[in-house]
Amino acid sequence: MRVFLATLASCVLAATAFGAQARPLSQNDRSVCGWGAQIASEAQHAKLSGVTLYAARKKLQVRRFAKPWMRMTAFGITEQTYNSSSRLPPKAIKQTYYEQCVQHAVARR
Repeated sequence: MRVFLATLASCVLAATAFGAQARPLSQNDRSVCGWGAQIASEAQHAKLSGVTLYAARKKLQVRRFAKPWMRMTAFGITEQTYNSSSRLPPKAIKQTYYEQCVQHAVARR
């Protein structure tokens, strides 16, 4: 029992030290996650509305993006959304995407 408590105490200390080192997410990371979540939400809405992947990609092709990497990323997010069997509403997709993106960004640090 004493060994267990000592191990538990050292794990708690290590977790506390690790948590103290973690920096908060940057505004840029939050912005990118929000943008990606919006793209996923729009793709899910189009998918559930019966819009083909081809038509969704055509719509993205003419859309203006602020950064060069955004176009291909939007295509990837849209394709993954269409390939998914999920029938969740777009709002749920947006929330899930954002949460997982933030979790990924924090784990990267």
